[in-house]
Amino acid sequence: MRLLRLPPFFAVVLPAALLFFHPEAIAQQGGLKLKRGQTIVFLGDSITHAGSQPEGYVTLFKLFCGVNGHELRVINAGISGHKSNDMLARLDKDVLAHRPDWVSISCGVNDVWHGERGVPLPDYKKNMTEMVDRCQRNGVKVLLLTATPIYEDLNSPENQKLRGYNEFLRQLAKEKNVLLCDLFQAFETVYKTKNSDAKVLTTDGVHMNGRGNRLMAREILRTLGARSNEMGDAENRWELVNNP
Repeated sequence: MRLLRLPPFFAVVLPAALLFFHPEAIAQQGGLKLKRGQTIVFLGDSITHAGSQPEGYVTLFKLFCGVNGHELRVINAGISGHKSNDMLARLDKDVLAHRPDWVSISCGVNDVWHGERGVPLPDYKKNMTEMVDRCQRNGVKVLLLTATPIYEDLNSPENQKLRGYNEFLRQLAKEKNVLLCDLFQAFETVYKTKNSDAKVLTTDGVHMNGRGNRLMAREILRTLGARSNEMGDAENRWELVNNP
């Protein structure tokens, strides 16, 4: 039986190609979209501001980076009570001045929750579009977060109103070709399985408890391309934060 002899070129290239298309090799492609030395700013309201607390989602993001050797500069630009008009007004000072590579924008809860002092949907659309446009003009990649539910009752009037704001964010992400982390959908999945009035993900229906922060951090990191093995290592570390 004659053995097929491959030319030297194919003898080198073919095994490499087979490795590349092997399912396990494909699973190792990609990874976190942020590169070593890059900067990400987390722009938001009180939920983001509290994200710098020991069990906050921004702190958990930093812990993920530390555990997995991702050397990133992480800046928290959350201010309690802020709405889309407030964030747009301070975008230059609190985001663009840092010359970030990425910005995570969490905005919408107060625009709805504040009622008459909130921001109507048409104005919200203008504010959010302008923020994304200005970031992109400055070479900043955008991660949009849908607003988390207002109260753990999905049928609350606030959540019914909030759905229109989040639907706009989904459309905006497609139009501007930016990443979208659908936090509302992730929270909705949990709330649909609630069997009591006890708080599950929040302390007061809006602001996160430890579990809510972990859910936010997990969904954000997955959207940014974190691998499952990295997430597992990080979540083991997160458990120590909540159970020292």
